[in-house]
Amino acid sequence: MSELDYEPIPLPDRFDFSESEMRDRVSRYLDKIRKRHSVREYSDRPVPRDVIENCLRAAGTAPSGANHQPWHFVAVGDPAIKHQIRLAAEKEEQSFYGGKAGDQWLADLKKVGTDADKPYLDIAPWLIAIFAQRRGVDEVGAQRKNYYVPESVGIATGFLINALHEAGLVTLTHTPKPMNFLSEILGRPESERPFILLITGYPADDAVVPRYAKQKKPLEEIATFF
Repeated sequence: MSELDYEPIPLPDRFDFSESEMRDRVSRYLDKIRKRHSVREYSDRPVPRDVIENCLRAAGTAPSGANHQPWHFVAVGDPAIKHQIRLAAEKEEQSFYGGKAGDQWLADLKKVGTDADKPYLDIAPWLIAIFAQRRGVDEVGAQRKNYYVPESVGIATGFLINALHEAGLVTLTHTPKPMNFLSEILGRPESERPFILLITGYPADDAVVPRYAKQKKPLEEIATFF
């Protein structure tokens, strides 16, 4: 690429809402995002692939260190591969819940009702394995270092969760430790590490959410103004 390819361009999209429009828009967004729930009971109702594709495109617009976009998303809809992932995840979870997590962590998890059994990994129509890339390649295929990888991938994951919510789907972030089995099952390179396994689809008719999980801290506890 030439130096001209890196020259700044005029801001292509610009918004200029009035103060009342800003308040209305953010109020409506707050109402919508408050309806986002982490769900563990899924319907097997199919979700079109093109919906997932556009949600991933939205995730790909996230900011990242030096714009290296150090993420890779593997969307799994194949039942056999989903079952492989379930078996491997439950093996790790049985060790975790069997005592590896420690008494305090396990006591905290009782409030949200989780355990080692993960049937939703078979039932949900899509599992999205999110990988963080420690190294990438530049425009000419040369190896390059990536920067602020966890921060960048975390932001992209947030974009993805928000996009899936916008589509009317529910999600669950699943992080069994270790997650190396995802790299093996999905054939990802050594330069990547599993970051999160995101489950998504429609909620089951009898889906519930833990009452405790809906207790969110008030603004006074999560923000300070100067």
